[in-house]
Amino acid sequence: MDGNGRWAEAQNLPRIEGHRNGAKSVRVAIQTAIKYSIRYLTLYGFSSENWSRPHDEVADLMGLLQRYLKSEITELHQNGIRLRIIGNRDDLSSDIVMLIEDSENKTVENKKLDLIIALSYGGRNEITEAAKRLAEKVKNGIIHPNQISEKLFARQLYTPDIPDPDLLIRTSGEKRLSNFLLWQIA
Repeated sequence: MDGNGRWAEAQNLPRIEGHRNGAKSVRVAIQTAIKYSIRYLTLYGFSSENWSRPHDEVADLMGLLQRYLKSEITELHQNGIRLRIIGNRDDLSSDIVMLIEDSENKTVENKKLDLIIALSYGGRNEITEAAKRLAEKVKNGIIHPNQISEKLFARQLYTPDIPDPDLLIRTSGEKRLSNFLLWQIA
Protein backbone atom coordinates (compact mmCIF):
# COMPACT_ATOMS: atom_id res chain seq x y z
CA MET A 1 0.00 0.00 0.00
CA ASP A 2 2.50 2.57 -1.05
CA GLY A 3 2.74 5.14 -3.77
CA ASN A 4 -0.95 6.01 -3.55
CA GLY A 5 -0.37 9.72 -3.06
CA ARG A 6 2.23 9.86 -5.83
CA TRP A 7 -0.12 7.98 -8.15
CA ALA A 8 -2.91 10.49 -7.46
CA GLU A 9 -0.61 13.45 -8.10
CA ALA A 10 0.47 11.90 -11.42
CA GLN A 11 -3.23 11.68 -12.33
CA ASN A 12 -3.78 15.32 -11.25
CA LEU A 13 -6.00 14.13 -8.41
CA PRO A 14 -5.90 15.04 -4.72
CA ARG A 15 -3.63 12.72 -2.73
CA ILE A 16 -6.61 11.41 -0.74
CA GLU A 17 -8.05 9.97 -3.97
CA GLY A 18 -4.92 7.88 -4.31
CA HIS A 19 -5.35 6.65 -0.75
CA ARG A 20 -9.01 5.81 -1.42
CA ASN A 21 -8.01 3.79 -4.48
CA GLY A 22 -5.32 2.10 -2.40
CA ALA A 23 -7.94 1.11 0.17
CA LYS A 24 -9.99 -0.47 -2.61
CA SER A 25 -6.97 -2.50 -3.70
CA VAL A 26 -6.79 -3.99 -0.20
CA ARG A 27 -9.93 -5.96 -0.98
CA VAL A 28 -8.32 -7.39 -4.12
CA ALA A 29 -5.17 -8.32 -2.18
CA ILE A 30 -7.26 -10.10 0.46
CA GLN A 31 -9.30 -12.01 -2.13
CA THR A 32 -6.11 -13.04 -3.92
CA ALA A 33 -4.48 -14.19 -0.68
CA ILE A 34 -7.52 -16.33 0.13
CA LYS A 35 -7.70 -17.73 -3.41
CA TYR A 36 -4.09 -18.94 -3.18
CA SER A 37 -4.35 -20.08 0.47
CA ILE A 38 -1.86 -17.50 1.68
CA ARG A 39 -2.16 -17.63 5.45
CA TYR A 40 -0.63 -14.25 6.35
CA LEU A 41 -0.91 -10.92 4.55
CA THR A 42 0.82 -7.89 6.02
CA LEU A 43 0.09 -4.44 4.62
CA TYR A 44 1.91 -1.23 5.47
CA GLY A 45 -1.04 1.04 6.13
CA PHE A 46 0.61 4.03 7.79
CA SER A 47 4.25 4.43 8.76
CA SER A 48 5.51 6.26 11.82
CA GLU A 49 7.14 8.69 9.36
CA ASN A 50 3.71 9.50 7.87
CA TRP A 51 2.88 11.59 10.96
CA SER A 52 5.10 14.31 9.45
CA ARG A 53 2.81 14.69 6.44
CA PRO A 54 0.49 17.72 6.27
CA HIS A 55 -2.17 17.67 8.99
CA ASP A 56 -5.05 17.52 6.50
CA GLU A 57 -3.59 14.48 4.76
CA VAL A 58 -3.06 12.67 8.07
CA ALA A 59 -6.62 13.51 9.14
CA ASP A 60 -7.93 12.20 5.81
CA LEU A 61 -5.95 8.98 6.21
CA MET A 62 -7.22 8.44 9.75
CA GLY A 63 -10.78 9.08 8.57
CA LEU A 64 -10.28 6.61 5.74
CA LEU A 65 -9.00 4.03 8.23
CA GLN A 66 -12.05 4.49 10.46
CA ARG A 67 -14.46 4.18 7.53
CA TYR A 68 -12.65 1.10 6.24
CA LEU A 69 -12.73 -0.68 9.60
CA LYS A 70 -16.39 0.15 10.17
CA SER A 71 -17.48 -0.91 6.70
CA GLU A 72 -15.30 -4.00 6.25
CA ILE A 73 -14.98 -5.68 9.64
CA THR A 74 -18.22 -7.67 9.34
CA GLU A 75 -17.21 -9.03 5.94
CA LEU A 76 -13.70 -9.82 7.17
CA HIS A 77 -15.22 -11.76 10.06
CA GLN A 78 -17.71 -13.61 7.85
CA ASN A 79 -14.86 -14.65 5.55
CA GLY A 80 -12.78 -16.10 8.38
CA ILE A 81 -10.20 -13.32 8.35
CA ARG A 82 -8.44 -12.32 11.53
CA LEU A 83 -7.48 -8.65 11.69
CA ARG A 84 -4.33 -7.72 13.55
CA ILE A 85 -2.92 -4.22 13.82
CA ILE A 86 0.77 -3.82 14.59
CA GLY A 87 2.53 -0.58 15.43
CA ASN A 88 2.62 2.14 18.04
CA ARG A 89 -0.93 2.96 19.13
CA ASP A 90 0.16 5.81 21.42
CA ASP A 91 -0.15 8.42 18.66
CA LEU A 92 -3.58 7.23 17.50
CA SER A 93 -6.77 8.82 18.76
CA SER A 94 -8.68 6.94 21.45
CA ASP A 95 -11.59 6.47 19.00
CA ILE A 96 -9.33 4.72 16.50
CA VAL A 97 -7.67 2.59 19.19
CA MET A 98 -11.09 1.49 20.45
CA LEU A 99 -12.23 0.66 16.91
CA ILE A 100 -9.03 -1.34 16.33
CA GLU A 101 -9.45 -3.27 19.57
CA ASP A 102 -13.12 -4.02 18.82
CA SER A 103 -12.22 -5.17 15.30
CA GLU A 104 -9.39 -7.39 16.52
CA ASN A 105 -11.58 -8.90 19.24
CA LYS A 106 -14.38 -9.62 16.78
CA THR A 107 -12.06 -11.59 14.48
CA VAL A 108 -9.65 -13.14 16.99
CA GLU A 109 -10.89 -16.72 16.45
CA ASN A 110 -10.75 -16.58 12.64
CA LYS A 111 -8.21 -18.85 10.95
CA LYS A 112 -8.49 -18.54 7.15
CA LEU A 113 -6.21 -15.52 6.80
CA ASP A 114 -4.37 -13.27 9.21
CA LEU A 115 -4.61 -9.76 7.82
CA ILE A 116 -1.90 -7.75 9.55
CA ILE A 117 -1.99 -4.00 9.02
CA ALA A 118 1.06 -2.03 10.10
CA LEU A 119 -0.29 1.25 11.43
CA SER A 120 1.81 4.02 12.96
CA TYR A 121 4.53 1.47 12.42
CA GLY A 122 8.28 1.78 12.08
CA GLY A 123 10.66 -1.16 11.98
CA ARG A 124 13.41 0.70 13.81
CA ASN A 125 10.99 1.64 16.58
CA GLU A 126 9.77 -1.96 16.80
CA ILE A 127 13.36 -3.17 17.26
CA THR A 128 14.12 -0.42 19.79
CA GLU A 129 11.02 -1.27 21.85
CA ALA A 130 11.90 -4.98 21.75
CA ALA A 131 15.39 -4.17 23.03
CA LYS A 132 13.90 -2.08 25.85
CA ARG A 133 11.62 -4.97 26.86
CA LEU A 134 14.59 -7.33 27.01
CA ALA A 135 16.66 -4.79 28.96
CA GLU A 136 13.83 -4.47 31.48
CA LYS A 137 13.70 -8.26 31.87
CA VAL A 138 17.45 -8.35 32.49
CA LYS A 139 17.21 -5.45 34.95
CA ASN A 140 14.44 -7.22 36.87
CA GLY A 141 16.37 -10.49 36.99
CA ILE A 142 13.84 -12.34 34.83
CA ILE A 143 16.52 -13.34 32.32
CA HIS A 144 20.31 -13.28 32.21
CA PRO A 145 22.00 -11.37 29.34
CA ASN A 146 23.54 -14.65 28.12
CA GLN A 147 20.02 -15.99 27.55
CA ILE A 148 19.26 -13.38 24.90
CA SER A 149 19.09 -14.98 21.48
CA GLU A 150 17.59 -14.14 18.11
CA LYS A 151 14.60 -16.32 18.97
CA LEU A 152 14.05 -14.59 22.32
CA PHE A 153 14.48 -11.18 20.70
CA ALA A 154 11.98 -12.03 17.96
CA ARG A 155 9.39 -12.90 20.62
CA GLN A 156 9.54 -9.27 21.82
CA LEU A 157 8.46 -7.91 18.42
CA TYR A 158 4.91 -7.04 17.34
CA THR A 159 4.77 -10.31 15.38
CA PRO A 160 5.97 -13.04 17.77
CA ASP A 161 3.54 -15.67 16.50
CA ILE A 162 3.62 -14.71 12.82
CA PRO A 163 6.14 -16.29 10.44
CA ASP A 164 8.68 -14.06 8.73
CA PRO A 165 7.50 -12.89 5.29
CA ASP A 166 8.39 -14.96 2.25
CA LEU A 167 7.91 -12.07 -0.13
CA LEU A 168 7.88 -8.27 0.01
CA ILE A 169 6.12 -6.42 -2.79
CA ARG A 170 6.46 -2.66 -3.16
CA THR A 171 3.40 -1.68 -5.16
CA SER A 172 4.95 1.66 -6.09
CA GLY A 173 8.02 -0.01 -7.58
CA GLU A 174 10.39 1.47 -4.98
CA LYS A 175 13.50 -0.58 -4.22
CA ARG A 176 13.90 0.10 -0.52
CA LEU A 177 12.38 -1.28 2.68
CA SER A 178 11.13 2.06 4.03
CA ASN A 179 11.47 1.00 7.67
CA PHE A 180 9.09 -1.96 7.18
CA LEU A 181 9.52 -5.24 9.07
CA LEU A 182 13.28 -4.76 9.21
CA TRP A 183 13.97 -7.66 11.58
CA GLN A 184 11.47 -10.01 9.96
CA ILE A 185 12.69 -9.43 6.40
CA ALA A 186 16.40 -9.68 7.25
